[in-house]
Amino acid sequence: MSDEAAQTGVPDEVVAVELGDLQADEVVAVEPVIKKPSGTRKWLSDNRKTLAAAAVASFVAAGAFAGAAAQPYLMDQATVATKLKIARTAADAINTLWSYTPENMDKLPDRSARYLGGDFEEQYRKYVDAIAATNKQAKVTSNTKVVGTAVESLRGSEATAIVYTNTTSTTPQSNNMPSMKYLSYRLDMKRYGRDWRVTKMSTVTSLDLTPKLGF
Repeated sequence: MSDEAAQTGVPDEVVAVELGDLQADEVVAVEPVIKKPSGTRKWLSDNRKTLAAAAVASFVAAGAFAGAAAQPYLMDQATVATKLKIARTAADAINTLWSYTPENMDKLPDRSARYLGGDFEEQYRKYVDAIAATNKQAKVTSNTKVVGTAVESLRGSEATAIVYTNTTSTTPQSNNMPSMKYLSYRLDMKRYGRDWRVTKMSTVTSLDLTPKLGF
């Protein structure tokens, strides 16, 4: 071992030399040594990748589940909205069809036309024309109040609804003593574009609630 080696404690074979002391053909390129990760580091790295993949998979699965769960809810909400529209239309139709005064009865078919469809519109017009003259002469006033509505069935573009009413009629011929009836109707309804219209109507219940006065 040389004096320089003795002082540094490094063997002669690895004592650094200056580049100026080497010939051109003696310069050797030294590749950097890349230290491979230890077993523990490699395990941590692999597990991080696994956990990340699992997190992504869980997120995708959660999104798919949420979408699948939301679909029936949205369908139910759409059905509820449709039934509400049918019920409102049925109630408005009955209120319009059976509420009139001697002064506006002539225009009753025109006011009701927006709620009627199919052959029923023409049938109702003929019915009003048949009773209009008599009711105007007797000065009959009819006021119908809807007290309840229920959608009985809904099948695509067709539905049936039940409407419960209290109808009060007055005429000077009975000293304007009110005639009161409890009536319920079944309406067959059909969708026309965005609107629902009545295509058929039948009476389900008819009760005369007029007070009987005894003298």
